[in-house]
Amino acid sequence: MTTCDRSSGARPGRPVTAQTGEDSNGTFGEYCSGIDTNARTPRKLPAILSADEVVRFLEAVPSLKARTALTTAYAAGLRASEAVSLKVADIDSQRMVIQVRHGKGAKDRTVMLSPQLLGILRTYWRLARPRNWLFPGRGDKPIDVQVLYAACRSATKAAGLTKRVSVHTLRHSFATHLLESGVDIRIIQVLLGHTHLSTTARYTQVATTTIARTESPLDRLRLEVVPPA
Repeated sequence: MTTCDRSSGARPGRPVTAQTGEDSNGTFGEYCSGIDTNARTPRKLPAILSADEVVRFLEAVPSLKARTALTTAYAAGLRASEAVSLKVADIDSQRMVIQVRHGKGAKDRTVMLSPQLLGILRTYWRLARPRNWLFPGRGDKPIDVQVLYAACRSATKAAGLTKRVSVHTLRHSFATHLLESGVDIRIIQVLLGHTHLSTTARYTQVATTTIARTESPLDRLRLEVVPPA
């Protein structure tokens, strides 16, 4: 809140509110250019792919390594850095889990290993024969995240998608699809590695299937549409 000067059109010495441009007595004045509203920039909701769009996107990735890495990112809700940092030993087919090491905040976590993903990874392993890094790059390093970013751009175009798709879009879609299928949001929080539930809760705003399934309190009432004569 700032006091306008004489050139502002408001009364001298009277503060002008940030939302309405009115001074404290309710008189409408010009909005002061120097006012700091301290308002946060609205956070945009993430772009989400439908299940069909996920298939179209992944099948448009021509490279076996990049396609498998992006498929893994979607199947387990991984960040790009987490996907490229996977090692062969992190895939635990006995317990059907994936060990995600040194995620955001240097935190380790465990996520599910999809049976379909396991089959895809086994096919990939037979063809690529990775030894240490699941998705090896040059030398003794994992594949660079830029390779995945480039693969996303080319696959988006090849699939004819109008949405801007990144590795994080796959992660957003993973979370939203789980929520729409009825998975508890607290489980999704653990799978994503979120510290605060409020971070995960924003997916409730884009889970349209869940919204559509939610019963309105009106449905519990017996209401005559036509009023009595």
